[in-house]
Amino acid sequence: MKPIVFTGPTLTPQEVRQVLDAECLPPVSQGDVYRAALRQPCAIGIIDGYFERVPAVWHKEILWAMGQGIHVFGSASMGALRAVELEPFGMVGVGAIFEAYRDGVLEDDDEVAVAHDDTFRISSEAMVNLRATLARAEREGVVSATMRDSLLRIAKSLFYPDRAWAAVFERASAEGAPASEIEALRHWLPQGAVNQKRDDALAMLRAMDQLLLTDPSPKRVSFAFEETLYWEDAVRSSREFASEAEDSTDQLVLDELQRDPEAQLQAESAALGWWLASEDASRQDPSLQAAGLLERSREFCERHGLVDSAAVRNWLARNRCDRADLDRLLTRRALVVAAQRRAPCALAACLLDYLRWTGAYATLLDRARAINRS
Repeated sequence: MKPIVFTGPTLTPQEVRQVLDAECLPPVSQGDVYRAALRQPCAIGIIDGYFERVPAVWHKEILWAMGQGIHVFGSASMGALRAVELEPFGMVGVGAIFEAYRDGVLEDDDEVAVAHDDTFRISSEAMVNLRATLARAEREGVVSATMRDSLLRIAKSLFYPDRAWAAVFERASAEGAPASEIEALRHWLPQGAVNQKRDDALAMLRAMDQLLLTDPSPKRVSFAFEETLYWEDAVRSSREFASEAEDSTDQLVLDELQRDPEAQLQAESAALGWWLASEDASRQDPSLQAAGLLERSREFCERHGLVDSAAVRNWLARNRCDRADLDRLLTRRALVVAAQRRAPCALAACLLDYLRWTGAYATLLDRARAINRS
């Protein structure tokens, strides 16, 4: 499927798609990368992210996504912050902001923070943009080095939602800064301002596009992902939050099944048989032996060619379920097998009735007779 990009105030979806054919989602928050990774995109790009009103994207969900073979990129804002922290584990950081954090030139998270409304209309200026703009203004002789440093100090002293050129100029004037330099900068800004966050985000999209043009193999990581109890709790919370979306995905599968009436009939009959058998078996013997579950687990892995834990995790992601869902599946299968073993004659009679109903009985009989005659 298409790569997924989390963006908001830095780039609009239209601007993203001018560079990369991607699905765009709003700024990332906790659980969003996990849910995106369940859909198995080839790559995920993180530009913008929430951090104050809701929990920020969790490092561990990014690690989990990479462990599923997904290439994860970050730049500009929240993406740059997480890329610096997770570069040793394989996340790819792109752009000058990422490099400044990586090299220790920048340290504070507020450097990339901006205030915006629900339509992502920005009402403040990112500190990294102010720095890049003033550096360019000094190079072009618009302001002196002393004025640059003074304006940077004033801007940094402001709370990030209050950072704006007007507020910086007002304070600078109050401190007695040269009016001529302030006016020169004010007139230069419309054509000279640098949007470093935007530049970095576009650079990340180009890097993603270049990777995808090579038809890359799944991401390979050197770390072993530990599924802690805290991780299981986070996954469970994330799945509950996304229940409506998952229900919609399940409905897509059921709608697709309806396109083949014969397959739908077989699936519904088999599902009903599973349900009735498991209900009967659970009433007959409420306690399920551990050996039975182990046998079914072995059967499940052989059936789907799952040779290690990584393969199991990949199967879970592709089938949009977690280990609790898998445990339920194995338990139900064990109950069905138990019911089959208790009533083989009744099961055979039902199977023959089902074959006659579907029309498969005569076909199988003709095939068997042909084999016997040969």
